[in-house]
Amino acid sequence: MQQYSSIPVTPGGATPEPAPIQVQKPSGGLRSVLSTLAILLAAPILALLLTAFIFQSYEVEGRSMETTLQNSDRLIVWKVPRTLAKLTKHKYIPKRSDVIVFVKPGLRGFGSSQDKQLIKRVIGLPGERVVVKDGKIAVYNKDHPEGFNPDSNHPFSQNIDTPTTGDNEWVVPEGEVFVCGDNRGDSLDSRAFGPVPVNDIVGKMTVRIFPINKFKNFI
Repeated sequence: MQQYSSIPVTPGGATPEPAPIQVQKPSGGLRSVLSTLAILLAAPILALLLTAFIFQSYEVEGRSMETTLQNSDRLIVWKVPRTLAKLTKHKYIPKRSDVIVFVKPGLRGFGSSQDKQLIKRVIGLPGERVVVKDGKIAVYNKDHPEGFNPDSNHPFSQNIDTPTTGDNEWVVPEGEVFVCGDNRGDSLDSRAFGPVPVNDIVGKMTVRIFPINKFKNFI
């Protein structure tokens, strides 16, 4: 038998009016507002935590790291090793040739009376003797009692095209490192203010993100 679709009819043959569509009011209005506020408050706190303990963007100011870095280069500095060292109550000792950012308190006598953040390359490690003489730099330690040139046999050595000026020597204390700018003829570094306490290190440079055409990973 053939099937037909049908609709109910009211007495008299009239078609019933469709039932009105009901819309429920959204529930949990207060909960939604509180969630939004929580997100708005959490975002800046998360950003502060990231820049304080994980990584931070820096802009190079000056010529002391030429030709590796140029004025106005934008960098990412990795802070995790320093953060972990503080959490475990150990000292963060960077590797030789690492480029680090550190705080140099009160540079009185060097054109500034305020704390500054500087970026330099690690040359000497704790316990080593660093000698600058005749335009060259040498490091003496147990493995190299006769001394060695820390600039040689490293990829960055091609970027150092100026003599290491000065005539002095230092024994790097425990918990400190000796740093120099790659532009040895125009850099305010450990040759002027001595070794840097590792507790003053902010982090290690890992990436240059600007200019975009000079993007580079330094890890």
